[in-house]
Amino acid sequence: MRWAFIGASTIAGEWMVSAVRSVGDEVVVVVSGDLARARAFANTHGISHATDDEAALAGLGLDAVYISSTNEKHEASVRHAASLGLHVLCEKPLATTLAAAQRMVQACAQAGVVMGTNHHLRHNSAHRLMREKIQQGALGRLVSARVQHSVYLPAHLQGWRLKDKGAGGGVVLDIAVHNADSLAFLLGEYPTEVVAMTSNSGMAEGMEDNAMSVWRFPSGLTAFTHQGFNTPFADVGLEIHGTQGSLKGVGILHQGPDGRLDFKNAQGEQVLPLDQISLYSRGVQNFHLAIQGQPNDLADGQAGVRSLAVALAVLESARTGRSVAVDYAGAAA
Repeated sequence: MRWAFIGASTIAGEWMVSAVRSVGDEVVVVVSGDLARARAFANTHGISHATDDEAALAGLGLDAVYISSTNEKHEASVRHAASLGLHVLCEKPLATTLAAAQRMVQACAQAGVVMGTNHHLRHNSAHRLMREKIQQGALGRLVSARVQHSVYLPAHLQGWRLKDKGAGGGVVLDIAVHNADSLAFLLGEYPTEVVAMTSNSGMAEGMEDNAMSVWRFPSGLTAFTHQGFNTPFADVGLEIHGTQGSLKGVGILHQGPDGRLDFKNAQGEQVLPLDQISLYSRGVQNFHLAIQGQPNDLADGQAGVRSLAVALAVLESARTGRSVAVDYAGAAA
């Protein structure tokens, strides 16, 4: 396929150009509100076209767009791409409000194009093996989960994420959506209720840079999640515990295919083998499968709506000091 990249972002440059090319696709054009930035990105990555005007996409024979601009800009770009009949792969969170995210999904559905949310973590080997073990019943009845997803936000990413609430800054919108999608991928369900507290350690300006919350799921399982931008020496990981076994992934919530996955039950403990396939390449492969109408593990647009709904509930709980029911507002949770 022939792609447009909307947003000359770090993630686009570090991961998505190579992912698209790894499946034989071509990045034809990069769009940025800053033309100089678009041209520099195109020169660095060998892309033939650079522009600051999305209207220029119409004449380039494109098939799909990848959107990684700041979150408040996603809706306009998604709706424009859908109007051109282009399939859409959009970064998370889809938007800063649930209504905007739903409009994006509706626009793609009405245009008959596939919309995906770039939740890359569901494409790592650890998540896939964990889901396989759970579906096989190896853990027995599931009772709890823990997600430790507190990192140190690198200096080159500390701009709008720490300074611009309107762009979707703050750790909850940035990371809690990942945790919601990861648990949904593993468990096959989304939380119904959350209770949360957030804090500011002085890293972010006027918003949270640390958040902890407990989520209740329809099955009765409860999950603890920790999101942070301010912990340079913390490990990241995801655990699922059941009556007959436990899975513990350490270092598996990164962008690369690294980490360790342990399975423990009455017979002992074993390390499960993980492959080294790029999460983003696997994501693009699943995007292709979705377009072809084949079985796939792509996080679709509705998955993006649901993960955003969870993050917004976390913020609301922290703001009010109360337990909050997750409002999926018709998102078919």
